[in-house]
This record gives sequence, structure tokens and C-alpha cells, in this order.
Amino acid sequence: MIASGVAFIAPASKHYVGAETLAGQKISAATRVDYVAARDEGKPVERRGVWHVRDDVMTLAGPRKNDPVLRLRRIFVHSSARAQAAEAARAKKLARAGEDLARLERGLGSRHYPDEQAVTDRITAIGRARRVSAYLTAVTGTDPGTGKPTLAWRFDQQVLDAEAATDGWYALLTNLDADQGDAGQVLRHYKGQEAVEHRYQAFKGPLAVTSLYLKDNRRITALITVICLALLIFCLIERQVRHALAARGATKVDGLVRRTARHSHRQAHPRRAGRHPANPGHWPVTPDHPAAHRSPTRSPRPPRHRSMRPPLKTTHVRKTGLAGWPDLAMAYGRRAAQLVQQVREQRAALLQPPLPAAFCQP
Repeated sequence: MIASGVAFIAPASKHYVGAETLAGQKISAATRVDYVAARDEGKPVERRGVWHVRDDVMTLAGPRKNDPVLRLRRIFVHSSARAQAAEAARAKKLARAGEDLARLERGLGSRHYPDEQAVTDRITAIGRARRVSAYLTAVTGTDPGTGKPTLAWRFDQQVLDAEAATDGWYALLTNLDADQGDAGQVLRHYKGQEAVEHRYQAFKGPLAVTSLYLKDNRRITALITVICLALLIFCLIERQVRHALAARGATKVDGLVRRTARHSHRQAHPRRAGRHPANPGHWPVTPDHPAAHRSPTRSPRPPRHRSMRPPLKTTHVRKTGLAGWPDLAMAYGRRAAQLVQQVREQRAALLQPPLPAAFCQP
């Protein structure tokens, strides 16, 4: 990538930046970054996460002897939100491990833990399940008087302190020069990966790119080029629609996004959970019925049952109420076509100037 002139920013794993290196970092030697995460925008200032960065240099050798030694920038980052999450997770697993060990102490000598070997196996299982093996010290034995197993355990505070020193710290590796961006700008670029992931979701979802197996590098490059062009056109259309919505004081188009409310059982089974006042018992809804003038996102849906296969006998029909399910499917198919036509008309009205008809197809 460096030889090809491709710039990158990547997180460094513990294989390249160990825990000892992270533990040696000090917030006092780092610079605070003026950055606010999207999840903290609605929070008070005192509850927002704080980021500190420190610029460094790292030499990285390749796996082979003939590989050149790379010189990369290493940005140490400290996140207060990440540190708080690590501290809370460690306290929780220590508390749960302590409860398991206390329960084990109460059961020493019982039929579950009759000897020292059973106690040792249980301690190993607790350390593996609660992920506390690194700082759990346990000593087992046998009481010569009663013959029951004994147990003494504790958490190594030095190991806990060493792990707590790395809370919130991680490293980024990049080949960007200092004149292309300081440490804070590198962090902002790295935090912008959400936009890239959103575009990945676009060509996997609305664009529906089919998986292709290519062997030639030229064809792979051509496929990536076509996908990027499609993403560019898709983003331009999305940008134009967003600007048109902003001019009208709206934020979304009915029928293009899902509802924020969860689909309830009452909406899925109106005959069982009560009927809508605008549609008392009439199912499905006809276009001239008052219930048809509701929002397209609240259009009624056919009921879902354990099996949608045609009824095999009369008793099955009486029990499940699936006697007229083919008519329901046809009615809802017509209703879906009407909703699609409404969405197309709304989308075409928002695009100014109008785009070619090929872009207005779903």
C-alpha cells in the first residue's frame, strides 16, 4: 500500500503495540482533541467523552528478511468513555467471580466438591468463564482432621493495577505525514469510518450488488470502479433529496424509511387484540375505505401464523382461520403496488431538476 501511494489509518493490535507500551502512556503528556462523538451530541458537556492523543513513530519489519523496514506514525489515543467501560466491565466480572468462589467455599465437602481435584476443576472453570484467570490466585488443600477440601483465594492487585493502567488507551498506525494532518486530525479521520460503513450498507442493500467470483485483477478493479460509480450516483440523488426536504422543513419521505415504533401484536392480529375504530371487522382494507387514507407506513399487514400452507382439512381451517388466505394475499399485493406507486411519485416530486427515468426506477 505504501509503495502504491495509498494512505491508510488502521488500529494497531496487541501484537504490534503491547500492553506494557500502552500502560506507559500518560494523559498529562497527551493533547486533548476537540472532538464530540455522535452519541454524545445530546448529552451535557460534563457527560461527554474526552479524547487525548500523542504522536509517536514506530518501525515495523516485514515477516521476511528481505522485506524493507517501514517507518510509520503511531498515534496513541486515550478515550475516557472507553476507560469507563473497561473499568465497569472489570468490576462486574470480578464481582461475579467472587460470588462463584464464595458459593464454592460454602459447598466444600459436599457431594459436588468432595475432594481437592473437584475444587481445582471448578476454580479453573470459574476463571475461564469469568475471564479472571490472569489475576486469580487460589490455593487448595485437604483438612487432615475432617478430610474435606480447603480453599484460599484472592485477586492479585498488582496485575489488576497493571491492567487498569491500559484502560482507554489504544494506538493507530498511519502513513500520513505530519503536514497532511496532526494527531488530532488523524483521529477525526479514523472516527469518520462510520460514513464508509454506511456506504457499504448502501451497495449491499439498495444497490443490491450480487456476489461475483473474479480471478483477474483487471476485472476486480473494473467491478470496484462500477460499484463506486453507482455509489456516487446514489449519493448524489440522496443529497439532492435531502436538500429538497430541508427546503420544505421535512426530514423524511413517507414510505421510504421504517417506523421507529416496534411492530406490535395488536397491529399484526387485529381480530385477536381488538379492532381499529376506522376498520371494525373489515379485512382487508379497500382503497375507498377510510382506513386506506392512513400513513403508508401504517398500512395493515396480513396476519402471520405458524404455517402459511394451504389448509389441508376443515378442522384446520376452523382452528386457524386461514380459509380465505389466498384472497388476503391478492388484496395485500394490490395494496403494496399502490404504496410503491405513491413512493415513486413522492420521490420524483422531490428531485429538482428531474433526473432521467432510469434513476427513478426502484
